[in-house]
Parts: sequence; structure tokens; C-alpha cells
Amino acid sequence: MCTRFYADTDKELKPMITAAQRVSFAQQMMIDLARPLSMCGEIRPTDIAAVLAPDKKGNKAVFPMQWGFHVDGFKDPLVNARIETAAEKPTFRDSWYRRRCVIPASWYFEWQHSMLPTGRKNVGPKYAIQPRGADVTWLAGLYRMEEYNGFRYPTFVVLTREPCEAVQGLHDRMPVILPESAVDEWIAPNGDPDKAAEKALTDLVPERV
Repeated sequence: MCTRFYADTDKELKPMITAAQRVSFAQQMMIDLARPLSMCGEIRPTDIAAVLAPDKKGNKAVFPMQWGFHVDGFKDPLVNARIETAAEKPTFRDSWYRRRCVIPASWYFEWQHSMLPTGRKNVGPKYAIQPRGADVTWLAGLYRMEEYNGFRYPTFVVLTREPCEAVQGLHDRMPVILPESAVDEWIAPNGDPDKAAEKALTDLVPERV
């Protein structure tokens, strides 16, 4: 599961954040959605983040996108999609085949989940998690266009998968994290998402915060 990630304005992420802030519709998006365009620090659902996706020519570009698909019948936006079923679910199917994106982050956050003897779930300490030796955590996602007050803007969800060994003691899900070498392949409109997803990283390092 992924409901928080962190974007540090270091030398790796700052150029992407700056590029997203300069996109023509960024200011209108900030006004209509009442969300800041800082795109840094701890990013939460419904925040605006810098996201990599193809432009109209199919080339990799950076766009401001709001985190979460708004779906009829759900009070809160959907922020995650299971990679195992995304190709089948009506909400995500079209995006799986046609609109894939990557969310650059410094790391993502997870809270340790455990089961109490009473059967209730217990939420424990918070951890920052990132791939071993990586400067950027490339989160695989899906995006689509939504409309708000007559204005169309992009939204995204983060794909999740079963946890790797380092994370399974914290939660039963984790985001799909790609190596930088697979980013272009993942977002390519004519790419094979199943093949690109096979390159997802599993050597992660959790650090208690």
C-alpha cells in the first residue's frame, strides 16, 4: 500500500518539480483544486505531485497531477491500484494499456501493521522505505484525465504489489518500484506493461522515522 511519499528538493528531484510547476495549466490546477504547487515534502492523497508521462508526441515529459482517481460511489479518491488486477478492473483497465506514468519520489512511507490477539489491527511506527543505494524511488502508476468545474486535469494512482521480504513485516502490500532504466519502457504508450513490471525492484531498505 502507498498513501504517503516524500519528495525532497535535492539535485535529483528539483528539476522535475520545477518543470511540472511551469506547465501551462499548473496555476489553473492549483486554483481550481485549492492545492499548493510546491510538490515537495510529504505528499498525501489529493495533493499535486510532479509525474512523468508521455506528452502528445509520445515523448517523456513532466506534468502536475493530483493523487487519486475520483470514482462514483466512493467518498474518497482511489489512490492505489493492485497490479495483479489493474488490467481487468473497469476503473483502471484503459489506463493500464494506454496511460501509464511514473512518480519520482525520495522514498515512500509505511506504518507497521500487526494483528492484536483480539483480532483488531494495530498500526505501529512509521518507516521511510527506498531501494537500496538509490537516489530516487520511481513509483509505477496509472493516470487519466478528470473534469472539475469544466476544467480537465490529470490524476494518478500508485500501483501496488505483494511485499518483498524487507517489507512484509510492515504491511501486506508495497508500491511497484521501477529501476530508472525501466522508466521509459513503462510510460511508453506502445510499451508492454507486463514486461516492464517484471523489472520491479525488491531490494528495499526500511528506516524507522
